[in-house]
Amino acid sequence: MKTALIQLNSSDNPDDNLLQILGYLSEAVKSGAEFCLTPEVSNCVSTSREHQISVLKHEADDETLKAVRDFAAAHSVWVLIGSLALKTDDQDGRFANRSFLIDPTGAITAKYDKIHMFDVQVSPEETYHESAGYRPGTESILAQTPIGMIGLTVCYDVRFPHLYRDLAKAGAEILTVPSAFSPATGATHWAPLLKARAIENGCYVLAPAQTGKHVASKGKSRSTFGHSMVVDPWGSVVLDAGTEVGVHIIDLDLQSVSQTRKRVPSLMHDRDYTGPKGPE
Repeated sequence: MKTALIQLNSSDNPDDNLLQILGYLSEAVKSGAEFCLTPEVSNCVSTSREHQISVLKHEADDETLKAVRDFAAAHSVWVLIGSLALKTDDQDGRFANRSFLIDPTGAITAKYDKIHMFDVQVSPEETYHESAGYRPGTESILAQTPIGMIGLTVCYDVRFPHLYRDLAKAGAEILTVPSAFSPATGATHWAPLLKARAIENGCYVLAPAQTGKHVASKGKSRSTFGHSMVVDPWGSVVLDAGTEVGVHIIDLDLQSVSQTRKRVPSLMHDRDYTGPKGPE
């Protein structure tokens, strides 16, 4: 299955970002891609809550979602919108960080709200409190599709292996990890985490990423690590997009999932055990 990972440098302007997304999707389809994936917060990278309130939309009104659904239907292609930042009806006003899997008719096959929030202090100069602006999801999502069983996750989720284990044991063959990864952690952690999730579960890991310094009309500008990546079920990195924006094509062979799991059937070897006791 010819698959396209689209690496973006999204700004905080959803209209500009949509034009880039549609352009790269067109390029991917011309290259024969059957499945296209975009990164986390494809529609808007912003650290300004005031700006987000002014430009973000509810799911039903989001132009990016509508345009990509129309594109998928017009070109009979599967698309994973890695995630969109969306308004919700929550009383506290927090947004959703929501991933969408769209089928070749333009229908939404599955959607997933990022569960684990990036609340960290990477350094004195680089602090994130994602849960202040986004409310966490509560449900893991597995989509049964003609192109394979797909488990949806987003970015910081990758540090929580039990989520991926649950998806794999439920049947996932492909795990998606669209991201806007910090350069500080990405340089050391990105590839090892993705490889670990692939090896532990005998799955393909597809991780389209944001890259570079992001233009911000308001608030502090962000930088992201790039290196959109595909890791095969044996743990080999078969695509690393570096730091350039654009379309990166890879052929997936899902037979390698079953072959790998036969060689190392660790998904079948879980055992119950008594948990560790804390200090008295």
